[in-house]
Amino acid sequence: MKEKLIKFSKKPFVRNVILLASGTAMAQVIAMILSPIITRLYGPEAFGLMGTFMAVVSIVAPIAALTYPIAIVLPKRDQDAKGLIRLSLVITTIVSIISLVILLLFNKQIINIFNIKEIEIYLYLIPLIIIFSGLMQVAEQWLIRIKQFSINARVTVLQSIVINGSKVGIGLFYPIAAVLVVLSALANGLKAALMIFFAKRSNYEENKQFKDEKTGLKGLAKAHNDFPKYRAPEVFINSVSQNLPVLMLTAFFGPASAGFYAIGRTVLRVPSTLIGNAVGDVFYPRIAQAATNKEDLTAIIKKGTLALAGVGIFPYGLIILFGPFLFSFVFGSDWVTAGEYARWIALGSYFGFINKPSVKSLPVLSAQRFQLIYTIFMLLTRIGVLAIGFYVFASDQVAVALFGLSGAVLNIGLITITLKISRKKMI
Repeated sequence: MKEKLIKFSKKPFVRNVILLASGTAMAQVIAMILSPIITRLYGPEAFGLMGTFMAVVSIVAPIAALTYPIAIVLPKRDQDAKGLIRLSLVITTIVSIISLVILLLFNKQIINIFNIKEIEIYLYLIPLIIIFSGLMQVAEQWLIRIKQFSINARVTVLQSIVINGSKVGIGLFYPIAAVLVVLSALANGLKAALMIFFAKRSNYEENKQFKDEKTGLKGLAKAHNDFPKYRAPEVFINSVSQNLPVLMLTAFFGPASAGFYAIGRTVLRVPSTLIGNAVGDVFYPRIAQAATNKEDLTAIIKKGTLALAGVGIFPYGLIILFGPFLFSFVFGSDWVTAGEYARWIALGSYFGFINKPSVKSLPVLSAQRFQLIYTIFMLLTRIGVLAIGFYVFASDQVAVALFGLSGAVLNIGLITITLKISRKKMI
């Protein structure tokens, strides 16, 4: 048994997952150790304002480069991958400028539509955050391409130390929402800078094959146009649906309710960030290579999904059973409502956790059009269940419960359909 475990742990895929997960684990340990201090320093309302701001940012930032960075892993030639880096950075700059113009022209209308006057002054950080996000995505995907997973792990730890340490250090003197917002805004920029620094110092040797051939930016943009055409809208719509509860809780029940949801979601992201993202980042190039080699994609996706299902049952099950007690004990008595929210968030998050292999497989399966359509369906469903909670039951807890239940059902559906698509791909 011991020999089998040693042999299993030496497999490249498993070793890379462990490497990424170990860095993320250390970062999460640092965050969780400091979280009880941070929550007691700032309180639910400050967390609510930060959560509302980050909900707006989380909708815009992922499409900073129209998802072209995700394609960096796919080309056989490093030259083409570097061309996609240049293309991504050009698009990021353009999107940042457009966002600034929109904010200058329509700032008041945006604030009135989403009822976010409390974070009005912080909205002008969004163009800068878009630049940071684009840089981070490019650096992250390049490191995945060249399999420098140790750099990603190291950077994740350093970022956690700096950002969470700053929240505590500054919060001892100025425990206000502005501190949380500004530090959250700078997080991606710090991570991007650290990734670029360590990537330049890596010992990676460029693949010089087909050195004389060069594909222009227009050619690369056209060759990978399914990313802006299908993936970028899907990512945008998915971000909207994921962040709807924070925006709607702020609008209907105030910043404190948004704060309860924000801290609950933050805790529930730990398993996803710790293991799910690590598996996803390593799984993506693995499934791309498997498709090239004409391997059984269905078996690979199924194996990854079942492995995550087994790993995730304990942490998510623990929150479902003991959420209110755990949140009250760890974060203080003011956060018991966050524990009630977390029970329902955990249900949806568990199935979102195990769908990582499916989501990462869809670009390889050329199923990004399906992913876009399904994400639109998910958004409409989530809007519907939140509206029922707010308007029919007038209850924030019912709204969050319905949102969690719908997330579970929708993610099960996504996994099932992805497996069917993979089977057809092999025929």
